[in-house]
Amino acid sequence: MNNERKNTKSGLLKVTAGSVKYFLLIILALFFLFPIIFMFVSSLKNNEMQVISDMSNLRGFVPYGDIGFKNYLDVFRRMSFGRFMFNSLFITSITVLAGLIFNSMLAFSLARLHFKGQAVILSIIIALMIIPIESVVIPMLLMVNLVGWIDSYQVQIFPFIAEPFFIFLFYQFFIGIPRDFDEAAVVDGATPAMIYRRIIVPLSRPVFASVLILQSMFRWNEFLWPLMVTRGERYRPLTVAMQQFFSQDPRRWGDIFAFAAMVTLPLLILFLFFQKWFIQSVASSGIKG
Repeated sequence: MNNERKNTKSGLLKVTAGSVKYFLLIILALFFLFPIIFMFVSSLKNNEMQVISDMSNLRGFVPYGDIGFKNYLDVFRRMSFGRFMFNSLFITSITVLAGLIFNSMLAFSLARLHFKGQAVILSIIIALMIIPIESVVIPMLLMVNLVGWIDSYQVQIFPFIAEPFFIFLFYQFFIGIPRDFDEAAVVDGATPAMIYRRIIVPLSRPVFASVLILQSMFRWNEFLWPLMVTRGERYRPLTVAMQQFFSQDPRRWGDIFAFAAMVTLPLLILFLFFQKWFIQSVASSGIKG
């Protein structure tokens, strides 16, 4: 009888602890979602005075009043939003796709192959991870100016294809894959390129998804470098265009929220599409946020 009471009490404690845990997680999730909800809801309010008055109370999270897509249409009317969106999509897509190939291949050579100077190269990559981009933008600017890349797509793509952090991320995942696969493949006559393409890549989908999301986020939100190397709207991405849009008169907050919503939406869609693999990578490779 006492054992049954103890088991019942233990079960109730576990259920209570689990409920409290999920409640706290829901509160934390809402805390991070509130700014996004506020942004999308405010972007749908066509009355500018309503948008401004709702900023100071909870009505900012409620879609009411004059609701529509007028603010979104105003964004396209006031500037060449489509051009800036294309620039951001093109620059981010090419940089990320090339980065996935280059960074993963370099990480594969460091994790699965053996050659002279391997440890030195890995040490240099780890050391480069601590150097902020802001400390090298001036030398980079001088270099790209010498080759005539100012105000172009390539100046926003090539310097950011190779990323030490993502190389190390791939490396950490690759060394966790059993080497028995490599040995069996070598016995069957496979080359390193075949091992990479047919064994490592299919087994590394979670880390590829993680790098895809993280690098897309970094490149999509890049502001300082595009501001320095572009001179007009022909090659400028959305981040620089948003600063230009924000400084326009009259400053309409409904339009600004609509602009921000359209900038945010592609990354949200990308994360929702690859979130399964991203979470699996975080769980399996021990990435700490």
